[in-house]
Amino acid sequence: MVAHLLRLKLTLLRNGLRRSPWQLVGMAIAGLYALGVVATLIIALVLLRNASPETAHTAVVLGGSAAVLGWGVIPVVASATDMTLDPARFTTFSVPMKQLLAGLALGGLIGIPGLATVLVALSTVVTWSRGVLPALAALLGAALGVMTCVVLAKVVTTATASLAASRRFKDISAIAFMVPLVLLGPIVAGVGRGISASTGFLPGFARTLSWTPLGAPWALGGDIASGRPGQAAVKLLVSVAVLGALAWCWKLLLERALVTPPYAGAGKRRGGRLGLFGVLPATPAGAVMARSLTYWLRDPRYSGSLVVIPLLPVVLAFQGAQTGSYGSLAFLAPVSAFILAWSISADVSYDNTAFALHLAIGVRGVADRLGRALACLTFALPVVLVFAVGYAAFTQNWAALPGQLGFSLGILFTGLGLSSVVSARYTVTVPLPGDSPFKKPPGNVGQTLAVQFVGMLVLMLLVLPEAALLVAQAVTGNVLFGWLNLAAGTILGLVLFLAGVRLGGKWLDARGPELLAQVTVNR
Repeated sequence: MVAHLLRLKLTLLRNGLRRSPWQLVGMAIAGLYALGVVATLIIALVLLRNASPETAHTAVVLGGSAAVLGWGVIPVVASATDMTLDPARFTTFSVPMKQLLAGLALGGLIGIPGLATVLVALSTVVTWSRGVLPALAALLGAALGVMTCVVLAKVVTTATASLAASRRFKDISAIAFMVPLVLLGPIVAGVGRGISASTGFLPGFARTLSWTPLGAPWALGGDIASGRPGQAAVKLLVSVAVLGALAWCWKLLLERALVTPPYAGAGKRRGGRLGLFGVLPATPAGAVMARSLTYWLRDPRYSGSLVVIPLLPVVLAFQGAQTGSYGSLAFLAPVSAFILAWSISADVSYDNTAFALHLAIGVRGVADRLGRALACLTFALPVVLVFAVGYAAFTQNWAALPGQLGFSLGILFTGLGLSSVVSARYTVTVPLPGDSPFKKPPGNVGQTLAVQFVGMLVLMLLVLPEAALLVAQAVTGNVLFGWLNLAAGTILGLVLFLAGVRLGGKWLDARGPELLAQVTVNR
C-alpha cells in the first residue's frame, strides 16, 4: 500500500506535467533554481569539513533549525499550492492507518522541497566525515531531521485543514505570505548584518537550539566529533521522542480528518445590502465599476497586487540606505503607475466563467472597459499622486515634481487604455476563482509570456514623448520641460485612455463569445 501511494504521487505529478509542455518548462526552471540553491548549500557544508568543530556545529544546527521551522510554517499559507494525496480524498477508502501514514510521509519527500531538503541534509554527513562514528551520527541525525520536517508539516496542515478550507483564511494567508516575499531583500540583508554583528552570540544560540526539537537531530554529528557522546545520546532520545510525538499527533488528527473532513459551507448573510452597487451610478459602466471594486477589495488575486504597492517605498528606501543615494525613489510613482495600470490586462481571465454574466445581459463593450478602468483608477490615481508628491517632499526637489507627475500620469492613463485593449483580445492563464494567488492552472504559458512582454513594449513606445521630456528636463534643468510633460502626460494619456476603452469595447463586442470559450477552458 505504501508503494502504491508513492506510485500514485508520482503518477499525479507526471500527469500534471503532461497536460502542458510549458508547465514542464516551468517545473524545469524551478528545479534549476532549486538546484542552484542546493548546490550552494552543499558546497558550503563540504567546506565546513575543514572548519573548526564549533563553527561547523553552529552552522549545521542553525541551518537545520531554520529548515524545520520553515517546514512547519510555510505549509500553513502555501498548502493550497499542492493538493496531491490530500487526506480528504481517502475518506471513502479503507486504507490501514499505518500504511496511510507511511505513504503520505514518504510522499511528502517527492517534489522539489523534499528532494532539496534530503540532499542538503545528507551533505551534513560530509561535514562530519572526520571519523566513522561522527559520520554515522550525522547520517542518523539527517534522517531524523528530514522526517521531523515532513511529519511536522503534515501535523500543521492536518491541524489547520478546517482553517485552510475557509475562504477568509485563504485570502488573508495568501496576502500575508506575499509581504515577506516582497521584503525578502531587506530581511536577508538585515539578518546578515545581525549575524555579522553578533558572531559571538551565535555559537551559544546554536548550543541552546541543539537541546530543542528544532536543532537536536542536527547536533548529533557535532557532539560525537567533539567528544560529547553523552550529550549526543540525550539529544538522540529527544529527537526520537519528538518524532514519535509528532507522528502520534498526526495519527490522531488524520483519524479525525478522515471521519469528519473539513467543510467550507457558506454562512447565512442578511440580504438587502447593495454595497458599492448602491453608491455608484445605476448605469452599465457604474455597475461594472462596482463589481470590479468589489473584486479588488475581496479577491486575493486582485488585492495581492495592492499589497506590493505600499511595500515599494520600503524596498526602494532600503536600497537607497544601502547605496547612500535615494535616487531610486524617483521610480516609485512611475513603477506603481505601471503595476496598477497593467493589473487589469487580465481582467476577463480573472472573471473566468463569471464573464458570461456580461454577455448574458448585453453590456456594451465600452461600458465594460470603462467600468473596469475607472475601478482601477479610483485608487491608482491617489496612490500615484501621493508617491510623486511624497518623493518631491522627501528630496525637497519641487522643480522635478511636474515632470515626474506628468510621466507617471502618462503611464497610468496610457497603461489603463492599453490594458483595456489587451484584456479584450487575449486571455492568459491565471489562478482560478477561490484558489491561492500562487496556484496557476496549466495552460498556454508561452502565449501568456508573449502577450505580457509585447504589451509592455507597446506601453513603453506609447509613453516615449513623456519619457523624452523627462530626460530633457534632467539634462537641461529647464523647468519648462517639466510643465510640458505634465500637460503631455495628462492630455495624451487621457486621449490614449479613451481610445483604448473604445477600441477594447469594440473588440469585446466582436469577440465576447470567443473570450468566454477561452476562459472556460481553465475551469
